[in-house]
Amino acid sequence: MDELQQYLPVLMLVFVAVAFAAGNLALSWLLGRRFGMRTGRIAASKDTPYECGMASEGGAPGRMSIKFYLVAMLFILFDIEVVFLYPWAVVYREMLASDAAVIFGAMLSFVGVLLVGYIYALKNHAFDWKR
Repeated sequence: MDELQQYLPVLMLVFVAVAFAAGNLALSWLLGRRFGMRTGRIAASKDTPYECGMASEGGAPGRMSIKFYLVAMLFILFDIEVVFLYPWAVVYREMLASDAAVIFGAMLSFVGVLLVGYIYALKNHAFDWKR
């Protein structure tokens, strides 16, 4: 029973957060009904784009190519690889004392999986900007 009592503050925090959110929504709905629009329709001025206190000029910018997002995701993927490789390289000498073959094999398998993904991206022309 003592372990469950440790979670009581977390449960109380969740209850307070949910009650606060529900209370704000209910208060907003009630005040909006009382002082705002009684019909439930939104005014046209509320649907206009708004930026920095000024009326917007022109339309929205054009759509970007999916290639931009694909290259960005690939960059994040290979950037995360470096995040995992760097700490391993820093403590590699200390880890050699315990079991060098297992440690090196684990890192080779990690790099191997990333290499397969890189080859897959190359074969599908993911790095070609012109396609």
